[in-house]
Amino acid sequence: MAGRVQYFVSSEFSAPICELYFCRHCLKLKSSSCVSHEVDSLYCPNCLENMPSGEAKLKRNRCASCFDCPSCHHTLSTRATTLAATTGETDPEAQAAPRKAFYLACGFCRWTSRDVAIKDQTVSSGGWQDQENTSSKRISVLLDYYRQLAMKEKLDKEKKKYSRRRSYLQLSDKYGLGHVARRSNSLMGGLSKDVDNVKIHDVEPSIASDDVENLPDDLFTKPLVLAQVTNITQRLANPEFQQPSADGLYPIHKHLLIKRSLRCKECEHNLSKPEYNPSSIKFKIQMVAVHHIPEIRIMSIPNLKLNQPSQVILTLFNPLDFVVRVTLLPHTSKSDTTKLAQVELPCSELVLSRCDDAVEFDDSGFDSNESIEDDASVIVFRKANKIGFFITVMPLHENEDVKVMFCLRHNYRTMTTALPTDASAAESVSLEHTICINFGQLTSD
Repeated sequence: MAGRVQYFVSSEFSAPICELYFCRHCLKLKSSSCVSHEVDSLYCPNCLENMPSGEAKLKRNRCASCFDCPSCHHTLSTRATTLAATTGETDPEAQAAPRKAFYLACGFCRWTSRDVAIKDQTVSSGGWQDQENTSSKRISVLLDYYRQLAMKEKLDKEKKKYSRRRSYLQLSDKYGLGHVARRSNSLMGGLSKDVDNVKIHDVEPSIASDDVENLPDDLFTKPLVLAQVTNITQRLANPEFQQPSADGLYPIHKHLLIKRSLRCKECEHNLSKPEYNPSSIKFKIQMVAVHHIPEIRIMSIPNLKLNQPSQVILTLFNPLDFVVRVTLLPHTSKSDTTKLAQVELPCSELVLSRCDDAVEFDDSGFDSNESIEDDASVIVFRKANKIGFFITVMPLHENEDVKVMFCLRHNYRTMTTALPTDASAAESVSLEHTICINFGQLTSD
């Protein structure tokens, strides 16, 4: 039921706590729209090889040695087979030794590179031929043309930026700023030379033609085999060719994936940074909110009836390594959600023990929760860093989901230094989060 409990990042956006980040410098919850995404590395998900960004751009963000099946889009594997020696060989040793040949095959749909008459290779490293695009020369000419236009526009903007104004010349003569004017003139001279050096070659425009290829004669008489007709997904996977029949499907080079880091837009500190190695799933920095903010979950939902108060059991987890004191406060804003149901929150403070991963393996019998006195009317149970407590909910509308909103206030220790020498040196602050819980529809009688 994690999706039923929403933490508000702003007044308009909320999400489950497992989808949020926490910035320990801003002391705020952050969503994916509150952070800037940076590409750390590009790699192939099949061979797990890193590729520099320049090389990836030249290869259109695809791996040169790994392929996807054009039929079902699963990864193709290299299969080896043995071929008998040809009778045309004059050397008797060559006739006696069989040759190994390699081809691509899909283990899911049984598609092979032999289905489209791609020749087998003598080495397993690859070298399979790609389809040749007849319009590749035209595309490269257009790319060069627009690249030159972009360069000229950029130089024109810089020239306007450093252009001389009449008022500036008057001020330079009046206040003796001639050396500044001469420096500006030298910059302007260099920019004007760069603009003049950019030569834009004319491109032959495309001419529309009235000649249209005729339809094949057997279009209406040839039986239609749906297994040989490609679907939309297969055609859009290779937009350069979009083969109408399955006989023209060629292997598709595998797309590269990225490892990205997330940075807070306010303080520009990293919230998530993975390791560079593609085979590693660990993170150097991973500031997910579930590791820093107490998490509320729904333990049980009773039969909710209109205008009748019901007790609901919620659970509260402490992911931090120190004791957290939580206070639940009513939400002050008069939103539509607060009008759907009334909620009665515990008046007392909820104390959560620190998170200790080794407590379940401790055989000494010591319980850190023995010194905490709980109110039986509020606390249902207490176990390690987890407690269950009661709240009272009374629905007010019949045809709407029962939703309640309240604020969660808790203490937090700010440890912004890399190596804190003393735990007591960390500053304790109070944080407050707005939470919305959806209990679903009313129970029908």
